[in-house]
Amino acid sequence: MSTRLIRTTLVGVTVIAAAGTALLTTPAAAAGGTVAAAETRQVGHDATQAAMDAAVAAGVPGVVAEVRDSHGVWKGTSGVADLTTGQPRGYGDRFRSGSVTKSLVATVMLQLQAEGRADLDATVDHYLPGLVRGNGHDGTKITVRQLMNHTSGVFNFTEDATFAKKVLGIEFLNSRYDDWTPQQVIALALQNPPQFEPGTAWKYSNTNYLLLGLIIEKLTGRPYAEEIQRRVTRPLGMSATHFPGTDPHVPAPTRHYSTFTEDPGKTYDVTELNPSWAWAAGEMITNSSDLNRFYAALFGGRLLRPAQLQQMTSAVSTEGNLPRQRYGLGLIGYETTCGVKVWGHSGGIHGSSTQAFGTKDGRHMITLNFNGDWVGGGKNVVSAEFCPPSA
Repeated sequence: MSTRLIRTTLVGVTVIAAAGTALLTTPAAAAGGTVAAAETRQVGHDATQAAMDAAVAAGVPGVVAEVRDSHGVWKGTSGVADLTTGQPRGYGDRFRSGSVTKSLVATVMLQLQAEGRADLDATVDHYLPGLVRGNGHDGTKITVRQLMNHTSGVFNFTEDATFAKKVLGIEFLNSRYDDWTPQQVIALALQNPPQFEPGTAWKYSNTNYLLLGLIIEKLTGRPYAEEIQRRVTRPLGMSATHFPGTDPHVPAPTRHYSTFTEDPGKTYDVTELNPSWAWAAGEMITNSSDLNRFYAALFGGRLLRPAQLQQMTSAVSTEGNLPRQRYGLGLIGYETTCGVKVWGHSGGIHGSSTQAFGTKDGRHMITLNFNGDWVGGGKNVVSAEFCPPSA
């Protein structure tokens, strides 16, 4: 499969590309939305802006970020939304957010637990009888909680050789509009052996969240995305957020760009793709304002009861997999370079890398997006926001 790490994690939690690290330059005007002066604080984030500019200088086409803290809202951009037209990135730009989707899926699962409709310590087989079988996988030995915190051992479908060649390598250019069902993708995963015995280790697996999407549908009788909209995005007024299903488009103006190891010298526009293969593991399209609104509401106690939020932030070690990170239930606990601990999620999918992190009380949040997937450095921007200049 492709050697680029962002593709290995799908939508993944590391959001780093093997090809290098990059950040963007030239702060841009608000091309994607207008922000009133009273709403936006344009000072006090010099380090964050510098980290964004550095990403562009390293090769990222464009960056957009929004910060919310006790002083108000700061929005910054760097680089371009479209390499062809040179249009700068704008404050309201929408983008594919990849694995950030997992935080919303986990929130719905925890709401169902609080309502007495879901038991996180029940087995996967209890809810999806007979689905997780084969090559050593056994759904009678895997719990819902283990799916949520990636201790299930279920094989990660983005590491399946057939899938990786067709969707993550240069063959993507011919298969980008193909339809997938979650059952098809799960079946591909189960053709491989488990990563480990359930509960004995940690490894990121996008297959876990396809299974959780199916469990939500089994428990509610509604599509998982409709349940998220009903419970989360509509109540919070997340008007820029949607779940595209098989729709290959991303709202203008931002384009998403990628490179492939089979043709390393060329940058490809990968904006259009059918994200049905990502489904509950990472199909969501959104913007920085909506993600800050979601995480602030989550950490502020507006979406979950205290007992459920406590479970969500009870994280397991990712030692040997993700540096400076722990994993809860659909949440990453990340320790910045200066030791500040923040919570949220990363997301990577073709041509797009997203970071959404904040303090545990939800009072200081940052969400940022790169519209290129071959350059890392997103966590550098997060650390720049939370660390004092001397750190």
